[in-house]
Amino acid sequence: MIVANGNVKTVDDPEQSENVGWRVRMHHFTWAWYTLTMSTGGIALVIAQTPHRFQGLTTIGIIFFILDLVMFATVTLALAARFILFPASLRVSLRHPVESLFVPCFLLSIATTLSNIQSYGVPHAGVWLTDILRVLFWIYCAVTFLVSVGQYYLLFTGKPMTLQSMTPVWILPIFPVMLAGTVASAISRSQSPEHALPIMIAGLTFQGLGFFVSCFMYANYVGRLMTAGLPSPNTRPGMFIAVGPPSFTGLALVGISSSAYRVFPSYTSISLVEHPSWIADILRVGALGSAILLWTLAFWFFCISLVSVLGGLKTMTFHLSWWSFVFPNVGFTIALIEIGDALNSPGILWVTSVMTVLLVITWLMVICCQVQSILNRQILWPGKDEDRND
Repeated sequence: MIVANGNVKTVDDPEQSENVGWRVRMHHFTWAWYTLTMSTGGIALVIAQTPHRFQGLTTIGIIFFILDLVMFATVTLALAARFILFPASLRVSLRHPVESLFVPCFLLSIATTLSNIQSYGVPHAGVWLTDILRVLFWIYCAVTFLVSVGQYYLLFTGKPMTLQSMTPVWILPIFPVMLAGTVASAISRSQSPEHALPIMIAGLTFQGLGFFVSCFMYANYVGRLMTAGLPSPNTRPGMFIAVGPPSFTGLALVGISSSAYRVFPSYTSISLVEHPSWIADILRVGALGSAILLWTLAFWFFCISLVSVLGGLKTMTFHLSWWSFVFPNVGFTIALIEIGDALNSPGILWVTSVMTVLLVITWLMVICCQVQSILNRQILWPGKDEDRND
C-alpha cells in the first residue's frame, strides 16, 4: 500500500502489507456501514411492537434506539472523514457497481429513526413532535423518490452488470422510497384526520412503487438462480434482502388500514362506496388478506435464503452484508405481529415474540463478528470491502 499526496495505490496482494495505518483503512469505510445502523434501529422497532411485554422491555428498546442514533452519527462522521481525506472517493463510491448499491442504507437508517421517534418519542411529547414528523415524512418521500430515479439512472448508464451476478442487493435503491409506506403506517396513527389521509395515500403510493419495482427484480433474481445457481457463499446473506419487500409491504398495508377508522367516514368518504360506514372495514379486510399473501411470499424467500446460507456456512467469511440477517427480518417479524393482532391470534403473537428474541440474538452475533472482523483485518482493509474492484 502506497500513500502519496492523498492518493492511495493498492499493492497486488494487500496481505503482504502489514503496516496499513488507520488513515488508509478509513479509505475503505463504505456506505455499507449503514447496514449496522438500520439493523440496530430495526431491533428497537421490533422491541417496541412485540406483543408480550415485561417491565423494562421498553427501556431496552430505548437503549437500542439511543445506540442506533450514536452509531448513525459515528458512521456519518467516519464516512465524511473518508470523503474529506480522499475527495475523489465520493464520486467513485456513487458510481461503483457494488458500493453504490449500499448508498440507500443511509436513507433506510433515517426511515427506522422516524418510525422509532413515533414509537418512543411521540407518547411522551407534545403535538410539536407529530408536526415535525409530518414535515420530515414529506421531505423523506421527496428525497427517496429522487434518489431512486437518480441511482437507477447511474446504474443503467454505468458499467454494465450481468444477470449471472444478480443478487437481491439490486433492490436496495428502491427500498427507501418503498419504506415510505412503513413510515406512513407508523406516524399516521398520531396525526389528525386531515393530515393522516394524505400521509396514508402517499405511503400506499410509494409502497406500491417500491414493491412493483422489486417484483421486476425478483424475475431476474429467480431466473439467475435457475440458470446460474446459488451465489457464492460470501454473498448468500444478501439473499435475505428478498424477504424485505413483501414483508414491509404487508406491514404497511395493515398498518395504514388501521388508521382508516379515524378517517372514514367521519372526515371524508369514497364516492364509489354506497355505505360509507363500511369503508374502514373494507380497507381493513382487504389489507389483511393481502398482507397474509405477501407474508407467505416473504416466508418462502426466507426459507430459500436460510437453506442457502446453511449450505455455504463452512466457507463463509464476514462481510457487512451479514446485516441482511437482521433488517429484512425486522419487517418479516413486525408484519406477522400486525397480522396476529388483526386476527386476534395468541398463537401467531407468541411466534412473533420468539422471532423477536431470535432477532436480538442474531444482532448480537453479527455485531460480535463485525468487531472481530475489524480486528482480524477482514473488513476495513484494502481489497476486502464493498469498494473493491473484482
